[in-house]
Formats: sequence, structure tokens, C-alpha cells
Amino acid sequence: MNIKNVLLLLLIFTGITSCVSRKDMVYFYENEASAAKPSVYELMQPERSQLRIKANDQLTISVSAAEQEAAIPFNLPVVGVGNVLEGGLRPMGTPQLQTYLVSNEGAISFPVLGEIDVAGLTRRELAQKLEEAIGVYVKKPIVNVRVVNFQISVLGEVAKPGTFSISDEYISLPKALGLAGDMTIYGRRENVLVMREEDGRLIKAYLDLTDNEVINSPYFYLKQNDVVVVEPNRPALQAANYNRNASLYVSVASVLISLIVVISR
Repeated sequence: MNIKNVLLLLLIFTGITSCVSRKDMVYFYENEASAAKPSVYELMQPERSQLRIKANDQLTISVSAAEQEAAIPFNLPVVGVGNVLEGGLRPMGTPQLQTYLVSNEGAISFPVLGEIDVAGLTRRELAQKLEEAIGVYVKKPIVNVRVVNFQISVLGEVAKPGTFSISDEYISLPKALGLAGDMTIYGRRENVLVMREEDGRLIKAYLDLTDNEVINSPYFYLKQNDVVVVEPNRPALQAANYNRNASLYVSVASVLISLIVVISR
């Protein structure tokens, strides 16, 4: 076999091994016939009220009423955020509500009312519980509850891995990947891992983001403290196993092949 045939075989082999199908790379893949017309799917979007408060959660709770002075005793003092200047002075910045830390027993210490059991309640249920209790002292109080430590982590083959705080009560897996700058070209789109802690158990679920049916998975919408892991694909794993001098060897081989071609003419 002459050198030209060798080079031709190398080119063919490179072309074959570098081919990646559209289905392997496109999110929510549909064939061309299906993609030509609009598709409608019934989303299993979780109700916002499904988020349950648990131990070690951090809550902000604000109480208001028509007579705001009557509601003041039921609010924690608002604190300002600022930098300490020379002389120990701290300028007032944007005011922030102080947080309630849910104890291991699932309770918080609330002004005037004392200890309140909150674990297992939704935000709305806790707000209603507090409105009833405060209603003894204040006419028609309005209570707003937020969980401020809702975080998810995205790791692996994404542009910006990290832990992200979520201001809303739920977030879909594609949005979480968007926060992390999306998957790199080396991420496995058909095998994305979601890890979730529930009732003292660690649950691991693998989702195929190239499949439209993934939106029906109970793990498509993430919960508090979920961890998303994007695995590297085969080319990435192979690249990780290459000798660090592989690029030098390839360069030398290319030069030698070029010389052989020139000499053999």
C-alpha cells in the first residue's frame, strides 16, 4: 500500500469518527417531519405551593396591615448593608429583612407568638397559620413568607459550573443549565444526572435531554439543593487519556508524512 492510500484511509477514518448525529446533540430532538409543525405538550409543572419547609431552611417573613404600626412588633428589625469605613462607621445601604432559621426540630422563634412549628408546611400554609395567630392582635394582617436558601448546583461539562441561588420556588433543568452557561460540546446530553435528597435518601435519576418526553419526568423541575451533573462524552474521556506529549507526536508524524510524500514523487 502506497503513502497516498494510507493518507486516504486516514482521512476516511477521521471523517467517520468525527461524525455526530443531530439526535445526539440537539435538545428535545424531533425528526424533520415532526419539527415542521408546532408541537404542544402538557407540562408537569409543579405547583409553587409544593415546596415544603424543612429543618435548616432560612425564611424571611414580613407582616403588614392597614394599621402598620400594629404590625411592627411582629417583624424582625430591618438591617442595612454597607461597608465599614475608617473610624468604624457603617453607612446604611439597601435594607434587608433578617432571616428565621428553622431548627432541627422544625420550628422558628417568632416575635410575640414564640415558638412556631413550620416544618412540612408550604409557604402559603405557614402564611395562613401566622395570619390566624396574629389576627388575635392585628386586624386583617397580611403575611408574606419566602424561602431564601433555595439553591441548586450544576457540575461537570458545563461552561460555568457552580452553586446558584434561586429566587423563585422552582426551576427547570434547562434553565439550571442556562445559569451554568449551558453544556459544552463535550457534555452527554442523553445522560444528565440529577441527585436529590428526600426523606434521608439520596435519589439519582438520569435524564435524556435529546428526548421530548423528558419534560414528563418528575426530575425535569428541580427541587431545593438538587445537584445536576453533566458527564463527559466519549471524545472527552478519550482526550483525557491522551499522553500530554501526544500533540508533539502528531506534529512530528505530520512532518514525516509530508517529507515521505515529497520524496516519493
